[in-house]
Amino acid sequence: MGKNIPGDTILHIAAVLAPSSEIPGAALQMQRELQWFKTVEDCFHQSLQRKHNLIGKTPRVVFTETHKELVEKGEKWMKDTATSCSVVAALIITIVFTAAFTVPGGTDSHGRPNYLHELSFEIFAISVALALFSSTASVQMFLGILTSRYAEDDFLFSLPKQLIIGLITLFFSIASMMVAFGSTFCIVISNPWRWVIFLIASAGTVPVTLFAWIQFPLLRDIFISTYGAGIYKQIKIKDVYM
Repeated sequence: MGKNIPGDTILHIAAVLAPSSEIPGAALQMQRELQWFKTVEDCFHQSLQRKHNLIGKTPRVVFTETHKELVEKGEKWMKDTATSCSVVAALIITIVFTAAFTVPGGTDSHGRPNYLHELSFEIFAISVALALFSSTASVQMFLGILTSRYAEDDFLFSLPKQLIIGLITLFFSIASMMVAFGSTFCIVISNPWRWVIFLIASAGTVPVTLFAWIQFPLLRDIFISTYGAGIYKQIKIKDVYM
């Protein structure tokens, strides 16, 4: 907590950075600080929101000064996360784009896939398309995070929303890629080896499960912090006296 300045209002006090060790990640802590400050700010008239203390600082200026380091930490955390995930998404794009033009089972003399009317081929085509579209959307979300201005208010909704969409589409692209992988084996493996398909399909769930297990806690925290009730949204201040 910072030292109070003579003439500080409740808004000036609310604008000071508070220790939040229970909140994981600098970006989520910055989001929570913004939620708290805006909750208190909405309880006062605009004239009070622009009121200066004895050293000529408004509550917003105090908030900006005391949260400068937290904004920098949140920016670094966001960029590191987006960079790592965008590399994975770009790799998936490369794989599924190549797979889209490598027809499993070969083609006939007219260039049509030999297994065009097989269910496994239809699953392959759909899953490859879904993996390509979702991974492309994921890269776009992470690119938006990397090129963001990182203004204070971006941490309130814009950046968390992009990260949520990016993680969900990345998970969906990984799952679709594994389905395409399994359907390819179903096409190329002959009947006596059909039991291998079950083993391969089971193994294909491992990377999907691992990704969900690792990233779900982060996704849950961001989603609850952004769209949930939150600990400050339930605060109701009936009367404020100055």
